[in-house]
Amino acid sequence: MNSNGASPPMRSPVAISACFALPLLALSSLFFSPAVSDPRIAQAGLLCGNSSGIFAGNIVPNFGAIMREISVSVTDRRWGNSSLTSPPPAVYGLAQCHGDLVETDCLLCYAESRTRIPRCLPSSGRLYLDGCFLRYDGYDFYNETVDPTRDMLKCSSNSTVPADQKDRVAEFSDRVDRVLRNVSATAVQNRGFAVAGEDGVGEVAGVYALAQCWSTLDAGGCRVCLENATSMARSCAPGEEARAMNAGCFLRYSTTKFYSVPVTGGSSRIHITIAIASSAAAATSLVLIGAYIGYKKYSMDKQVQNSLLRLPASMSKSSLYFKYETLEKATNFFHDERKLGQGGAGSVYKGILADGKVVAVKRLVFNTRQWVDDFFNEVNLINGIQHKNLVRLLGCSIEGPESLLVYEYLPNRSLDQVLFVSNATYILTWEERLHIITGTAEGLEYLHGGCGVKIIHRDIKTSNILLDENLTAKIADFGLARCLAPDKSHLSTGIAGTLGYMAPEYLVRGQLTEKADVYAFGVLVLEILSGRKSSVFAQGSGSVLPSVWKHYRSNNLAACVDPALRGKFPVQEATNVLQLSLLCTQASMDLRPPMSGVVEMLLHNRDREVPQPKQPPFLNASVLSDESSGRSSYTHTWLSNQLTASEVSSSLTGSPRTNSRLAMEASEPR
Repeated sequence: MNSNGASPPMRSPVAISACFALPLLALSSLFFSPAVSDPRIAQAGLLCGNSSGIFAGNIVPNFGAIMREISVSVTDRRWGNSSLTSPPPAVYGLAQCHGDLVETDCLLCYAESRTRIPRCLPSSGRLYLDGCFLRYDGYDFYNETVDPTRDMLKCSSNSTVPADQKDRVAEFSDRVDRVLRNVSATAVQNRGFAVAGEDGVGEVAGVYALAQCWSTLDAGGCRVCLENATSMARSCAPGEEARAMNAGCFLRYSTTKFYSVPVTGGSSRIHITIAIASSAAAATSLVLIGAYIGYKKYSMDKQVQNSLLRLPASMSKSSLYFKYETLEKATNFFHDERKLGQGGAGSVYKGILADGKVVAVKRLVFNTRQWVDDFFNEVNLINGIQHKNLVRLLGCSIEGPESLLVYEYLPNRSLDQVLFVSNATYILTWEERLHIITGTAEGLEYLHGGCGVKIIHRDIKTSNILLDENLTAKIADFGLARCLAPDKSHLSTGIAGTLGYMAPEYLVRGQLTEKADVYAFGVLVLEILSGRKSSVFAQGSGSVLPSVWKHYRSNNLAACVDPALRGKFPVQEATNVLQLSLLCTQASMDLRPPMSGVVEMLLHNRDREVPQPKQPPFLNASVLSDESSGRSSYTHTWLSNQLTASEVSSSLTGSPRTNSRLAMEASEPR
């Protein structure tokens, strides 16, 4: 919805089909250099009003309302403005991405600006990021071009030429002046946006520039604003970079190319004409195919939007429902000092609600189809189950620029932050480690059948085990969890999880059963007792699993226990628990005990003889990636001789999301 109350138009299938004209893209690449995606979220300037504020009354509800409307507009057309005058106080807002950002980067940039600018409340605020702009105020500023009291100039302190070389200084200043005039003049004629330099208009050797007027200005207002900004920015020469930030526009020059997608003009229009003419025949043959693909994508986008609307409608009156502004305030607008951790699904912040209750707020990466699936998966699963060893979900919010999950706050954070901290002042005792192991096992036993359905977590690891004030383990992060129907023995699914914790049958064949969690639990126990992180990238006996197996063969498992304990542990009990972990990591899933059997041995049979394990599989990381490719390539996997030859030669193929997650997890230091 925009400022006049109209709903934003949906993109048509025909318009979407333009994205799939591959020959057009191939031909255009002959003329335009490729760009690297970059949302450019570095802060160029932030200006808050006076500390007493300009708004009489509570601005937060109106501020939140216009930001929600602007979010919809930015998603649809990359800029938006909205205002709300009743009930008072009146609030006007404007957001715009620079014209070179691709859609995804635009959304990322806007989301970042949306989380930073509330620091100005209750005063007015202007925020210039290098890729977008966001402003709110108490009056209609949409036609404002310059504001002498508040417009900003940021010059680089680094100079491209020595100040004492006057001829070179003058020559560089002249080049800056020419490129700024070129880009400003072109932007006025090009709906308020242009870049200059390599692949841009009016190329000037060694200097690049970008000009962006806000879309609320007409051509005359854009010209006035950029002329003023040009005068400001040229004064920074011979500095290597400058940013002029006016009320109605943004102008930047640099000796380094900083813009993402080259937008051509001037003499480059000839190239555009040639590219279009050369591509016309190929484009015609793709119209039907492109329209069909576009329609499919359009349908999927509609499904995503419907999914996003489903939760607020059903939960707006529920105790699980939180307003975005409430959680934003609780986390001090997601301030870095409140950040508890960072993972593949998003960041977690400490929040303090108005009633003083402390919570953990998980800020999710947003709105892809897979993201929607994972979000609802986590909400639906955790909302329906409760156990002393599972993190409790308190609520969620889906109305802001990104979705939020609210959990109980656990003061001791995650197990990896306690177990693997260098020079830690606190060392977990044997009893505490066993307490954590037993609690995790009981939580998994509950998931695997105690809750009435069979839930497979798929991502058991130290960073997903949280600890309360009594060091009780609580399993967290159910974004990858899957339910197994009673009439099915396993699921066939694309792999997702963390290398080093994934069972061989799942890693190779995508065969998912509860025994995949048992395998991950076994690795987790080895980490807890040895004090070492599991890594498929450690060679030979340097990796935890082969090292423990080697000591088992030597009948000396107690030597694997963390040296930090200084021998203060019961040797036989430690040996039994370590041997139990080896049972859980056997290559054949049929040989691994169920979690109910694991809990039984941990709680009641601790001093009895543990069955003898067979050799676990060892993953050879040297073949996990193809160094000749910039992408993760999981085309070869080597496992121990417990796997069949056909399994050895199997290819690991997954969705792009799966491979990117694996690449991310594999690159983490262990």
